[in-house]
Amino acid sequence: MNYEDLFIQYQNLEKSLKDKIKLVAKLQKAIAKEMEGGDLTKCINDTASMKRASEEVSSLLEQIEALVASFNQKEYIECGDFTEQLLAQCEENSVDVKGTFPNFEMFPYKLRFDSNMDIFLDGKKLPCFRPNTLVQVVKKGQEKLMKASFNATRFATELAKGYDLLLVDLDKKTSADQYLKKIYEYMVPMSRSRKEYDLQSYAFDLARLYAESSSVELKDGRRIQWGPSREGKTSIRILDRNGKEQHLSTIRFF
Repeated sequence: MNYEDLFIQYQNLEKSLKDKIKLVAKLQKAIAKEMEGGDLTKCINDTASMKRASEEVSSLLEQIEALVASFNQKEYIECGDFTEQLLAQCEENSVDVKGTFPNFEMFPYKLRFDSNMDIFLDGKKLPCFRPNTLVQVVKKGQEKLMKASFNATRFATELAKGYDLLLVDLDKKTSADQYLKKIYEYMVPMSRSRKEYDLQSYAFDLARLYAESSSVELKDGRRIQWGPSREGKTSIRILDRNGKEQHLSTIRFF
């Protein structure tokens, strides 16, 4: 059974449960009114009806409990149903996804499963086994990140500082192409700081700079030139403003 099948069965039980709970609430109000008005005969009848409805509520709750307990989360994930539904939901919601089980990338997020089949999104454990909901969490997060303020010139200036330090250490000419991953190490030299500003966060900032780089000029007059987009160990995967995949490897300031 996949999660959507489980959810459909739950919804059928939920509808009945809601109806019975409404009936119990309605009868409770009627009983209170009847006691206030002294109509004991009707009160006895409604109390019996409320008891039967309450028993039906308990029965429905037991069915829901049994349904949820019968769902094998590990099997659902390992058999490939989860991945199939996750990819389908990403396509439906225009969320870029890359990778295979147990590791996926939904730029700029990374999704992984540990050995216990627990789900982690950028290192944060998520109690979510429904692909539809998971994709919505990612999409809302992406939208929030895109709305956050970003000063392209300020980030480019910080990037240039790391670039210049790297050139000095390598004794290279001032406008030589340099690997972005190496520049990151100069921008964030301490390992503990890289936990707060990891490579994926860096990639997202690069993506936003990439979108605006043609209009960015540093105070010293230098501009940005990106190296060719080539997938490889030295490249950083981003999405451009059109959602197209780019693999940034090098940059130079000239």
